[in-house]
Amino acid sequence: MIYWDNNATTPLAPEVYEAMEPFLKERFFNPSAGYGCARHVREAVEEARAAVAALLGAFPSEIVFTSGGTEASNMAFRQMAGEREGGIGVLSTDHDASLKTALALGSGCVCPVDREGRAVPEKWESMCAGGVSGVSFAWANNETGALQDAAVLCSSAGKHGVPVHLDIVQCAGKIPVDLHGMEVDYASVSAHKFHGPKGIGCLYRRAGAPFSPLLFGGGQEYGLRSGTENVPGVAALGEAAAEIYENFDAKIGHMYEIKQRFIDEVTQIPGVTVNGKTGRDSAPQIVSVTIEDVRSEVMLHSLEEYG
Repeated sequence: MIYWDNNATTPLAPEVYEAMEPFLKERFFNPSAGYGCARHVREAVEEARAAVAALLGAFPSEIVFTSGGTEASNMAFRQMAGEREGGIGVLSTDHDASLKTALALGSGCVCPVDREGRAVPEKWESMCAGGVSGVSFAWANNETGALQDAAVLCSSAGKHGVPVHLDIVQCAGKIPVDLHGMEVDYASVSAHKFHGPKGIGCLYRRAGAPFSPLLFGGGQEYGLRSGTENVPGVAALGEAAAEIYENFDAKIGHMYEIKQRFIDEVTQIPGVTVNGKTGRDSAPQIVSVTIEDVRSEVMLHSLEEYG
């Protein structure tokens, strides 16, 4: 099989599996326990936290492990909604984890995008100035690969004192991320998008940003998300972050080369059009195409017959 659905999930990297295996077997101890074996497990959790922080340009203390991107986004949205009145502002093309959460929390505001999938600047500015309780956007769109001008959108929100959540699920491990270089309060990451396992991710919470826990119990994760940590998943997330960080520029450059080769070949087929931007101002792992007079479901199952 030739696998073309890496935005849905990536295969587990061998090194990542090796990193998590000991915590499924002999190193099964609860990291909150006080004895020596457990303390070593706690050290592994903190090493993973530091690796993730390095990938995101953050402090380790700003990383809260979650079950994935959806939980992280929900946590941030609920925090922003509880801080002030007004709905959560999102982009019309955002993932359902953002769109549906914004609507569930009240009168969410939706900002349109242009033909290239980028936020319409004057609409975004108007939304930020209109009394929203917070804003959120996907830096890289999971279907088109459109990259938002994240620094500008965050700065626009900050100018109006509006907290910002950044969905970087399709960015982490794909483009350079420096959260401290932008006016970001919260951000969501999911491990299985860059060769980690499913069911583990994290929430970035800027130091000093308000946060009220949704889960109470043993006080894990600095008291922000109680519950015994998913240690195998955490170790795997840390290893995935460290692995993707090595020779990062070369890896990303290679992905852009593969992307351009695909575009060059597919556009030779009559009736095929590439949607949106295709160079370095788009995500390296995504190509969106329109195939004239062919339904996407039909094309999917036709390709499936060929593996």
